[in-house]
Amino acid sequence: MTTKQDEQGSSVGVLEKIRANPTGRLALKVGIGVFGGLVVALGIVLIPFPGPGWAIVIVGLAILALEFAWARNLLEFTKRHVHSWTQWIARQSLPVRAVVGVVGLAFVSAIVWLSVKLSFGVDLIDVVLGWFS
Repeated sequence: MTTKQDEQGSSVGVLEKIRANPTGRLALKVGIGVFGGLVVALGIVLIPFPGPGWAIVIVGLAILALEFAWARNLLEFTKRHVHSWTQWIARQSLPVRAVVGVVGLAFVSAIVWLSVKLSFGVDLIDVVLGWFS
């Protein structure tokens, strides 16, 4: 039976064995760059839609951080600022948190409305108002 530490150690060992060979190092860098770049690109495309767009971007950065120092630095920067934001929100009064929530909800609603209108030509506001008339 292996422990979590053994599993992490063996995966790091595999990466180090690949990096020990110049061809393996290049292949690993290219593979991680392409895969991480695709994950980041997918996340960026999904940001305007409801769902985990930003989370997917951060996962892509974590993949890129396996091989690229700039991605590690950007990931640490992102972690620090997300942590600062959540700490700031937690210190605010309930009315301030409610205003931030309502503004966030309005922003997401506007993005969904605009996405549906541009993608499908359906005006959701007209549809909802039609239900009441």
